[in-house]
Amino acid sequence: MTLSNDRRDFLKTASLLGFGATVPAFLGRTAMAAPNNKQTGAKDTVLVVVQLTGGNDGLNTVIPFKDPAYAKLRPTLAIPASQVRKLNDDIGLHPRMDGLAGLLQDGSLCVVQGVGYPNPSQSHFRSMDVWQAASTEATLTEGWLGKSLKTLNAPSFHLAAGNESSPLALTGAPARVPSITSLEDFQLKTSGATGKDKANQRSVIESAAKLSPGQGNLLDFVQRTATSTYDSSKRLQEIGKNYQPKSPYPGTPLAERLKLAAQLISAEVGARIFYVSIDGFDTHASQAASHGNLLATVSDAITAFYKDLAARGQKDRVLVMTFSEFGRRAGENGSQGTDHGSGAPVLLVGGKVKAGIVNAHPDLTKLDDGNLKHSMDFRQVYASVLEQWLGVPSEPVLGGKYAQAEIFARK
Repeated sequence: MTLSNDRRDFLKTASLLGFGATVPAFLGRTAMAAPNNKQTGAKDTVLVVVQLTGGNDGLNTVIPFKDPAYAKLRPTLAIPASQVRKLNDDIGLHPRMDGLAGLLQDGSLCVVQGVGYPNPSQSHFRSMDVWQAASTEATLTEGWLGKSLKTLNAPSFHLAAGNESSPLALTGAPARVPSITSLEDFQLKTSGATGKDKANQRSVIESAAKLSPGQGNLLDFVQRTATSTYDSSKRLQEIGKNYQPKSPYPGTPLAERLKLAAQLISAEVGARIFYVSIDGFDTHASQAASHGNLLATVSDAITAFYKDLAARGQKDRVLVMTFSEFGRRAGENGSQGTDHGSGAPVLLVGGKVKAGIVNAHPDLTKLDDGNLKHSMDFRQVYASVLEQWLGVPSEPVLGGKYAQAEIFARK
């Protein structure tokens, strides 16, 4: 059956009648395309990207606590060696990152050091665009995840904080990736003026969705799509009502959004990519007062999310990756903070990662105008995630061939 543009518009409106304005198109597509949870593809690998917005201070995140240059560069901000959560004899995590440090014992934490790109920009906007587009071209219009979705063609989500805009990283997907804040975004909605009117509308929509299939004409196709959409909405609502985390989540906005990701993963609707961000990492002044809290928020939220899914038998299916648009300068400034720099760590959590430390820590005695030198291009990390985790050819996405970082355990 070939549909005209008018018919497509009608189908889109009719089949999704009664649902919200932004998410229903996803529900319709997912309901018709997502595999049954017993079929191949229903439990494919999932990527969860956690963006640390503002330029995270990598040197006080992944700490070379035995290097004497570290304390000299940071007379007030250096973390005492006795407090560092040690990953090996020389490197450790910030003391507020207990949760992630503990995952190393489980073989589920990979720390990639010295990640960046050539001639790095210290502009928040430009550098963030470079990381999200995986390109240093002057004009950037598509993101690396958006491009990957052309191959994956799978549902994905931006887990938004309030009215947060969808990131460039997801731009370019064959269908717009929805920004959602909770499972309530999937509820059946009515426009009746009174409670009775709304109940009547809901009854009509529910009845229409439950009618028996017809003879395969356009109206029947609309009805089948409406039925699937309605069933998907009900299933997601039930997941939200009945979901009992296997590990307690902290009461932070980031943790709530990762809990939402866990609910959607457990719903088995075929989603492959989740994107979430946390702001506040632009620590130019009084860094000690805020940076530890931010790192604790990230560590505790990711740890709860991973433990929740691991307890559900899904630890080998999920990969969490953190990144920030740049690191901070090696030396602290006069305001007991740090300024824009480069060369920062990427953290990976999952049951299939190469546990421990990958790549050498930047040499604190060989700085580039006060900045840490990167020794691994971030697109090497992306290449591994694309090729080995998502099953997507990396060269078309990254605009070139990059040696893959050794971030996954050998089979």
